[in-house]
Formats: sequence, C-alpha cells, structure tokens
Amino acid sequence: MWYYEKKLQYPVRVTECNPRLAKYLIEQYGGADGELSAALRYLNQRYTIPDKVVGLLNDIGTEEFAHLEMIATMIYKLTKDATPEQMEKAGLAAHYVNHDSALYYQNAAGAPWTASYIQAKGDPIADIYEDIAAEEKARATYQWIINVSDDPQLNDSLKFLREREIVHSQRFREAAQILIDEKDKKHFF
Repeated sequence: MWYYEKKLQYPVRVTECNPRLAKYLIEQYGGADGELSAALRYLNQRYTIPDKVVGLLNDIGTEEFAHLEMIATMIYKLTKDATPEQMEKAGLAAHYVNHDSALYYQNAAGAPWTASYIQAKGDPIADIYEDIAAEEKARATYQWIINVSDDPQLNDSLKFLREREIVHSQRFREAAQILIDEKDKKHFF
C-alpha cells in the first residue's frame, strides 16, 4: 500500500522559462538511466530478490516515482511559458509539434522510452549490481545537467536528486554485500 502525500519530495523552483534546460531534463524523465526506468526496474526486480533485500527495492523504486514527479515539475515549469520559437531554438520543435507542452516519455534526443532500458536477470547479485550502475549513471547525468545549468534555484533541486542517487547506490552496495555473504554461507553448508 502506498500513501501519497500531495507535495513534492523536495521543492522545485526555477528562475525563468528555459526550454534548453528542459530538453536536458527530459533525459531523466524518459531516458535509459532516468527516473521512470529506475522505478520500473526496482519494482520489477523485487519479485525475484531474497526477502532480506526486497524491501529496499520497494522503497527505492517508490522513491524514484517521487523523483519522476520532481523532474516532470521542473520540465513543466521550464516550458510552461515558452513560445513555439523558444521551443524550436532549444531543439524541442518536434516535441512541440507532437505534444505541445505535454510531457512524453522520451530521452533528450527524442527517442521514446522503451522497456529495453530496464533489466531483470533473475540473479539477485547481478540485478543489484545493475542497480548500482543505474544509480551511478543517474548521478553522473544529474551532475552534467548541473554543469550546463545557469539556474541556481533549479540546481538546488538537481543537487538534492543527485545526492539521493548517491544514497541509493550506497544502499544497493550494502544489499550486494548481504547477498554475497548469504551466497557464501550456502556454498559452505
């Protein structure tokens, strides 16, 4: 059961309309290493993971949906007052023509989201290492967006998301060690 509190996990503020930044953030909305992919990956993998770490996948997968909501809010705020000319200048003309200002699960290059972005091997250790890699790729992407952003208010929210990716990676590393230790015990008995 989920309880939804009708507020963002962390405040999202932007200084001004900026479709260029919105285009970069679309990567974290519908890209391979974005929040949708992470949420679906973890909530799917939890069915074949040992009970000792299944709660972790549920918790982090659910939090990724909160991050997706933050990204959607950022994109909306960065484009809500954009003119068609601004959208075109930012490289979002095709998006505008197809979706106006509606959000659409795609990456920054415009490729639609696909289920091939998420992995589930069925081997708990392989899946957890996949999750560590996913978190580190998301962390790197957030850092690179921060590097090209000139909006200090937006960067505050992006830094929050980057830090959460670091925490998730650390938690998955702890889970990997639990799974390795459990596997080693089974081999000795």
